[in-house]
Amino acid sequence: MDPQTLTPHATFAVRRFRRGAWQHASDELAEEVPVALEFNGISHVVMLATPADIEDFALGFALSEGILNDRRECYGIDVSATSLGLTAHLEVSSRAFAGLKERRRNLTGRTGCGLCGTESLDQVLRPLPSAGQALRVSHAALTAAYAGLAAHQPLNGVTGAVHGAAWCSPQGELLCVREDVGRHNALDKLIGALAREGRAFDSGFVLMTSRASVEIVQKAAQVGIPMVAAVSAATALAVRTAQAAGVALVGFVRGEQCVIYTGGAALDKGV
Repeated sequence: MDPQTLTPHATFAVRRFRRGAWQHASDELAEEVPVALEFNGISHVVMLATPADIEDFALGFALSEGILNDRRECYGIDVSATSLGLTAHLEVSSRAFAGLKERRRNLTGRTGCGLCGTESLDQVLRPLPSAGQALRVSHAALTAAYAGLAAHQPLNGVTGAVHGAAWCSPQGELLCVREDVGRHNALDKLIGALAREGRAFDSGFVLMTSRASVEIVQKAAQVGIPMVAAVSAATALAVRTAQAAGVALVGFVRGEQCVIYTGGAALDKGV
C-alpha cells in the first residue's frame, strides 16, 4: 500500500432500483482504513479514517487531545503504509512525549465514536480550558456558511457518506473544509489544517455536517475554538460540556433556522 496512491473512494459494481426497475450500475464508496498515530516511535492510537489529509489528521488529533499544547511542539510528520493500513509518525517535543507517557492509554477508535477504548471515566470528561472571549456571529453568517457547505464537500458529493468540518469566518465565509467518514476525524483534520496554516483558532467558528456530540465540543474547546455550529442536534452532555467550557453551541443550522444551546450572547440580534 502506497500512501501517495491511496484514494478516498473506490468504484463498485452495484444493482440499483430506480424508476420501477433494477439497473446495473457503478457506485463510488468512501474508503476507510486503519490509521495508527505514533509519537516518537511509540504507537498511541489506531483510528479508522478516510485516507486523505493524514498529516492534518495526525496534527489535529495531537492538538485536540491535548498531547501538544502548540503546533510548534510537533517537529515533523511522516506517513508510511503497509497492507494493513497507514501509520503517521510524529516527532514531538520531550515535554509532550513525557506527558503522553504519563497518561498513556491504548485505544482503538471507530468511525461512529470518538471515545472507544478509553480506559477510565476521568478520561471521558477531561478538564478543558476556557474558550475565552465570545465570537460575534450573525444568523445571516450561519445561513451563508450552511448554504456554501455542500459545494466545498467534493468527496461527499461523490459518495454521500462522509462528514464535513468547515472553518468559517465570523461573516460566514468558508475558509477551509475537511472531510472524513468520522465526524471527529473530520474536525481533527480541520484543526490540523488550521494549525499548519498558522490560523488563530479564536478567529472563526466550526460548522459540522453532523450532530454536535461531546467529543466535538471537547476538541473545539481544547484548542480554543469559541463556537461550534452543527446541522443536526446537540446531545445533552455536549451542551453541559459547552456551558462549562464557554463554547457557544448552535444546532439545526439548516437554511433559515437554528437552535442556540449555549452562548446566545455570541449571536447578533440582527438577521
